[in-house]
Amino acid sequence: MGTSALFEPIHVGKLDLSNRIVVAPMCQYSAEKGCMNDWHLIHLGQLSISGAALLTIEATAVLPEGRITWADVGLWNDETEAAMGRTLESIRRWSDITIGIQLNHAGRKASVEVPWDGGKQFAPNQPHGWQTVAPSPVRHAEGDVPPLALDRDGLRRVREAFVASAARAARLGIELIQLHCAHGYLLHQFLSPITNRRDDEYGGSLESRMRYPLEVFEAVRDAFRGKSVSVRVSGTDWVDGGWDIEQTCAFAKMLEERGCDAIHISSGGLDLAQQIPVGPSYQVPLARAVKSVVRMPVVTVGLITSFEQAEAIIATGDADMVALARTIVYDPRWPWHAAAELGAQVRAPKQYLRTQPWRFKTLFESE
Repeated sequence: MGTSALFEPIHVGKLDLSNRIVVAPMCQYSAEKGCMNDWHLIHLGQLSISGAALLTIEATAVLPEGRITWADVGLWNDETEAAMGRTLESIRRWSDITIGIQLNHAGRKASVEVPWDGGKQFAPNQPHGWQTVAPSPVRHAEGDVPPLALDRDGLRRVREAFVASAARAARLGIELIQLHCAHGYLLHQFLSPITNRRDDEYGGSLESRMRYPLEVFEAVRDAFRGKSVSVRVSGTDWVDGGWDIEQTCAFAKMLEERGCDAIHISSGGLDLAQQIPVGPSYQVPLARAVKSVVRMPVVTVGLITSFEQAEAIIATGDADMVALARTIVYDPRWPWHAAAELGAQVRAPKQYLRTQPWRFKTLFESE
């Protein structure tokens, strides 16, 4: 058996993970009043036996108005907590995969239709719509209703909602929280000068624009005490004058100083003028830049599809972990196949042990 960098164990805060493969959070837009249902059990259940080390629950709204769409998963009341608990109970009966959750508030990108029905924003007076909020009253797209700028009471309410959701996640036995500061959602809106036009202590300089996301991080860290907290951030807006990799590196260092356990580097999502050079591993250079200034594990994501590609990312030190989204939905056994190709092992349910090809008799470890 050879040694594969992709299948080496890694420590992420309080967690010991068996390999470097993360199932990224992927919105399903299939909840009912914020509550998970059988679709989420099917979706997360199949990924829980994929052989990845960490399964991340999709962007989960901390308030009803923090949902991206009317069909987003939430964790803001007893009903949403109970629904998520039922889903997790069923998964844990058959899988011991580490489970994390991405907590989010969509800010000005909220109140929209599900993507397969067009994804357009609903006005507040429409059945699936509500008034959005943001750091500043800057609309996302032409024709959108401008968001309301959060005042001090609004800032406090949102921060407290993140804390309450973190406490619910802890009660559910979730082992990692990922704070969503990427893809143009509320905390990213505070970071970027494109969307943050405030003239108080939360706007203007880089230090001031980072202030509110750092406050939310610290509050979530304290509420989730004893467990791991990570952050997802867009490494760049891909827009001149917007958030960029230099600011991301500064933010990463501030997070690490405050006890962040890992940082997941994505990009874009804030402004429709973005020009993204999409291609295989196109976001890896962003992760590499952040990795050069922090010690905490750095996760990369984006068009990582081949086993050799993922192995090279880890082996060369460009990132510490790779996150898979579309790739692992298309092939939910991608980690099995990667292990077979790279001479490694993955854990598999005992019900599936007989399925390994004869030439890979040491591929599976039983759960």
